[in-house]
Amino acid sequence: MKKLLTALAVVAAFSSAAQAETLRVAATAVPHAEILEFVKPALAKEGVELDVKVFTDYVQPNVQVAEKRLDANFFQHQPYLDEFNKSRGTDLTAVAGVHVEPFGAYSSTVKDIKDLPQGANVVIPNDATNGGRALLLLQKAGLITLKPEAGILATPRDIAENAKSIKVRELEAATLPRVLTQVDLALINTNYALEAKLNPTKDALIIEGSDSPYVNILVARADNKDSDAMQKLAKALNSPEVKAFILEKYQGAVVPAF
Repeated sequence: MKKLLTALAVVAAFSSAAQAETLRVAATAVPHAEILEFVKPALAKEGVELDVKVFTDYVQPNVQVAEKRLDANFFQHQPYLDEFNKSRGTDLTAVAGVHVEPFGAYSSTVKDIKDLPQGANVVIPNDATNGGRALLLLQKAGLITLKPEAGILATPRDIAENAKSIKVRELEAATLPRVLTQVDLALINTNYALEAKLNPTKDALIIEGSDSPYVNILVARADNKDSDAMQKLAKALNSPEVKAFILEKYQGAVVPAF
């Protein structure tokens, strides 16, 4: 009887493993991969094994989901996804909104944005949506005025007024923390700021409010967004436990959006 019970337990274990579904999800390291790692144990209990793939760029996570090499990603906001789908001919879709990372401007030399020198060197992300987002923040701070029609996809060519004659250059988003000491001001996405040990709520000279429309989203394809495993992940990312985790760990640098 003891041998029979042991054999049945082994069979049950194998059966459970066979039923478990693996979701391969691309994410940038901070905070996205950290949040995914936090929900892993809860998902495992529901039969979903989460395989988190960390990326350092904003292109491959979408490419690999579109090509079905990965199942989903978690790193971007809706305006970025919209622009990516439009420019690449993809049809990726949002599954759930999770958090906002208020976008900020940092300097290693200037302590107050009012003291930014004439002709200052300013760097912003080189992708359309985050570049536009950076320029809108510079406008909000009174440093520049954009053409009225520019909108969220504004580029440096849309600067209509520039009283301090600041020089705006576009660089790959991931490189911006590394050039911080070489420029007067860098507008950095919060995930890269956190990786560089910058505290957005303390170190940013200017920062978006918590009402930012740039909610970070879980993204999948039309053919798998409604799958049982994907919906379990979406529910886990919108759970009270994740909200508490975000509030405690990031202290306002990342804000729950649910």
